Amino acid sequence: MADLVESEGLAEAERIARRDLARLNYPAANWVPERLTPDGRRVLDVLVVGAGMCGQTAGWNLLREGIRNIRVIDQAPYRREGPWNTTARMPILRSPKHLTGPDLGVPSLTFRAWYEAQHGLDGWDKLYKVKRLDWMDYLLWVRKVVDLPVENGVALQRVEPGERYLEATLSTGERVHVRKLVLANGRDGAGGFKWPKFPSFDPNDRKGKAFHTLEEIDFGTFAGKRIGVLGVLATAVDNAATALETGAREAICYARRPHLPQVNKSKGVSFAGFQRGQAMLDDDWRWKIYTYMLAAGSPPPHESVLRVQKLPGFGFRFAEPWLDVMIDSDGVTVKTSKAIERFDAVLMGTGFDVDMSRRPELAAFADNIKTWGDTRSPKDANANAEAALYPYLGPGFELREKALGRTPRLGDIHLFNWGSILSQGALAGDIPGLFVGSPRLVQAISHSLFRADVAQHVENMFNQEDPELAPTDYFVPRDKRAGTL
Repeated sequence: MADLVESEGLAEAERIARRDLARLNYPAANWVPERLTPDGRRVLDVLVVGAGMCGQTAGWNLLREGIRNIRVIDQAPYRREGPWNTTARMPILRSPKHLTGPDLGVPSLTFRAWYEAQHGLDGWDKLYKVKRLDWMDYLLWVRKVVDLPVENGVALQRVEPGERYLEATLSTGERVHVRKLVLANGRDGAGGFKWPKFPSFDPNDRKGKAFHTLEEIDFGTFAGKRIGVLGVLATAVDNAATALETGAREAICYARRPHLPQVNKSKGVSFAGFQRGQAMLDDDWRWKIYTYMLAAGSPPPHESVLRVQKLPGFGFRFAEPWLDVMIDSDGVTVKTSKAIERFDAVLMGTGFDVDMSRRPELAAFADNIKTWGDTRSPKDANANAEAALYPYLGPGFELREKALGRTPRLGDIHLFNWGSILSQGALAGDIPGLFVGSPRLVQAISHSLFRADVAQHVENMFNQEDPELAPTDYFVPRDKRAGTL
């Protein structure tokens, strides 16, 4: 009976949301003039790569703006877009339950509206934080309600500069001419896994004994095993907890630090003024803000720490960095600064690199993508080598050229993923930033598409014929009018 009530409530929530969207005239009529390739194929106005939280929000924002000749693709199957049902291993989100973003300001599309429709106002009041898989279901519900078409199982393989447009090759074998490309492909979309460098460790030869905490892992294989974890931040701690809850005998998290980071500095910048304002600051301020943020790190949520500290077999080892990792067919030997340890398997909680040269789909552009290191002194860039690799984006999240004119069409690629954080702030990855980031991205694309076709738009304005006065005695046919009307 409860399932039936929840189902009826969600159906009513969908009806209300669709009514609200209709009142907002969604989706807007397409206003972008059609363009054709020399051989008569229609040019795609926008290709959005990634249909997770950021990609789907950008996609439906484009439809809302009246840019409808778009495609949204995701290499993952349905319900496996983004990390929520794959590599995220926390039971609940660390964000407060009231945050908005994917709704784009439509109250009936908020997570709260979705949740209350199933659990009532009392259920909302009792909710502590959002369950991870509830967030996945909510995002898919928004996608359904706004009628955003998504092509699952389709990947971008490469993009190259054509004579007039970007030319994108998809995993389907299609070669698509594209005016604008949005890379909303997640935390690793601007680089890849960050693997630690040890004398005896080769990430390409892990023998099934070493894993990155952000890849898909069969934790059932760890039953009864001793697991070493490099890292003590959120992902490392949640992976350790998952291993123990799935049957591992022991999971030990190691850190160079003498203790856990204590303050989540990102909370201090999660307000509208900062979110809207960071990209408007000069380079010195932006560099100062995010080199500090990158160095400070964030503590694991207290819920994650409470989760592991009650599990038998868990431990933190602070001020004990790993010096070498040696893998054999039976397990892993880890040399730390204090001991030699033997594990059945190890997990590397070392996060992502932001390094555009690692993205194979961008190989045609990679060596000319401007980075923050190109804007700083060599001394400053060397002192902040990680930050120096972040791409130096324009005001609409567009990539910029290091050497002007050498890679035409680069500015038609918009980076709406974690690699944008130093230029724009946390607007393309964190939930509360979406309400600023997605409109900024879409408005930039809209402005660019309009400027490119302004002559046609003005000609259409000249040719506009709306016989407003035809029902009256004062209507004058066009060929008899005075002046320009």
